[in-house]
Order: sequence, then C-alpha cells, then structure tokens
Amino acid sequence: MNIPSRGLRPEGEEDAAPSAQPRVIVVIPTLNEARTIRGLIGTLRSDRLDPGRTRFVVADGGSTDGTRAIVAELMAEATDLHLIENPQRIQSAGINRVARELAEEWDVLVRCDAHAGYPAHFVPMLLESLARSGADSVVVPMDSIGDTCLQRAVAWVSNTPVGTGGSRHRAGTKSGFVDHGHHAAFAAEMYRRLGGYDETFSHNEDAEYDCRLRKAGGRIYLDAEIRIDYHPRGSFGRLWRQYLNYGGGRARTVLRHPDSLRLRQAAVPGHVLLFLASLVAIPFTPLGWAWPALYAAILAATSLALAAKHRSACGLLAGPAAAIMHFAWAFGFLGTFLRAAAGR
Repeated sequence: MNIPSRGLRPEGEEDAAPSAQPRVIVVIPTLNEARTIRGLIGTLRSDRLDPGRTRFVVADGGSTDGTRAIVAELMAEATDLHLIENPQRIQSAGINRVARELAEEWDVLVRCDAHAGYPAHFVPMLLESLARSGADSVVVPMDSIGDTCLQRAVAWVSNTPVGTGGSRHRAGTKSGFVDHGHHAAFAAEMYRRLGGYDETFSHNEDAEYDCRLRKAGGRIYLDAEIRIDYHPRGSFGRLWRQYLNYGGGRARTVLRHPDSLRLRQAAVPGHVLLFLASLVAIPFTPLGWAWPALYAAILAATSLALAAKHRSACGLLAGPAAAIMHFAWAFGFLGTFLRAAAGR
C-alpha cells in the first residue's frame, strides 16, 4: 500500500505530491440525513486530495426526507461522488457493501457518519496519521456539543467521567495506541482480511471489529489531534433508546469476545443492580438508602458543577441525562445477557 509519509496537515507542507496519495474511498452511510448531508459532503470534498484517487460514496439506507435528492443534485457537479443502495439500512452493512463492490479500487477506507461534524482537512490528516503510526486503523475522539439546552447538558456530562467513565475516545486529549475508538480510517489489507464489519451488529459494530483486529495482531491508533463534533439526542426519550441500544450492542460484543469487557463498562450494570437491590432493602433497613443517596448526590454535584462551569442553567439537566444514560445502557446490557441465557 502506498501511503505517503509526508505531512498532509494544513499547517505542514503545502507541496505534497498528489500522485503520492493512496487510493481513498470515503464512505458516508445515511438514513434521513437531509439536514446535514450537503454541508458534510462540501466539507469533505474541499480537502486537498487527488481527485483521480479519491471517491466519495453515500450508502443510503432508504431515506425519505430528501437526502437522496440532495446527493443526486450534488452528483451532477461532482464526478467523484456516488450514491449506492444499502437495503439492510444499518451502517455496518452500508460500509461493507461499498468496500466489497469497490474492492480493487481502494487502499484506505474512511468512514464518516452523517450526523457528526468534521474538521477541514479531515481525510488528509487521517492519511498522514496512518502513515506516521503504521497502524491498521486510525480512530479519533468525539467532542460532544449541542444546540438545545438538553443537548448541551448531555454533551457536557458526556465529556466527564460521570458520563463516559473516562473513555479516551470521548473528549480524550492524548494520542497513542488503544483497544478501541471512534472509527475513522482503515488500511485495506486488514479490513479485507477480517471481512469488514459483522453485519449482524446494528450497534457496537465498531468495538466488535476492533476485538477481531487486535486478535489478528492489528493495531489501532487514536489521533487526538483529529477531532470530530457529535450532536447528542435532543429528547430524553431518544436518549433512552440510544443508550438502550448501545448497552445491548456492547453485551453482544462481550458475549462474543469476553475479554473485551472493561471495568468502566461492568460498573454500569453493577451500579444499577446495586441501586435496585438497595430500593428493595429500604423497607427492611435504613442502610438501603445509602447507595441511592450517594448516587443522587453525585448527580446533583455534577449538575451544579457543570452549570457553574458553563454559566448556564442547562447544566442542571446533566444529572438527569446521566441517569438516563446509565440506566438505559445497563438495561440494554443486562437484557441482552438474559435473552442469551434463555437461548434467544
């Protein structure tokens, strides 16, 4: 694979030879992303890339909100932009389909999620990071941001240990080799060797892929200088459903790769079980109040601290948001294990 070792970051050399660029396919899985797809494609295509060795492919899962029409409009003026069908609808299947159909046409595959915000020069920086690190894939941190009051509260608490347990790819600032991170770029050889994502995973497909990559001797590099913005769900109901699915996806990964479970992940269902057991114990002993009271105090302190830090009353929603994230994730995780134990 011909990945250039010369710097491609915007502050670096300006005369990098376009012919040195590997063949790149940028895959954007979509499902009703009309609000963001035009701006995302515009940002990605503005990068300093060799047009003869770069293709942008939107894998659409059946959008009904005008996403496809917007992409078709852009395709009329962009010969490097393509649209394919993703009948399975989920991201893992869409990315795999592009990788298979264009198997002989790429050296590096870049994944871009349509609901995230990407910096200028995102793809060139990933190419440099792959070359510099020698990794099989490069992952990046996500910085949660929000527009509404609730989104801001979710974003602020997501960037704290209370919200993420200290995960390095959530607002992390230190680059280095990791076990897992938010997927950004893949070297072709390892992706093909592993067969890409497991398409039975609708959630947590990235972590499951990383487990197989590590077992195959591959390396994952977190580049903390390449950061993307993530917009949280805008209602408590949608946040609950999101984290319920996250927990279920993580449980499926653990069932398949038991050694992938981390302490911060096990702590969430452990906390919820202890919380529920404490509530049951309250009629029999005052000690039953201890764990719920401590948890409520931590959430209240987090809310007050974030409200003060950001000088916004929106921070007061951070505690309730964190509670929803914890309980939904735990119920999704435990429910999947219970269904597995029941043979389902």
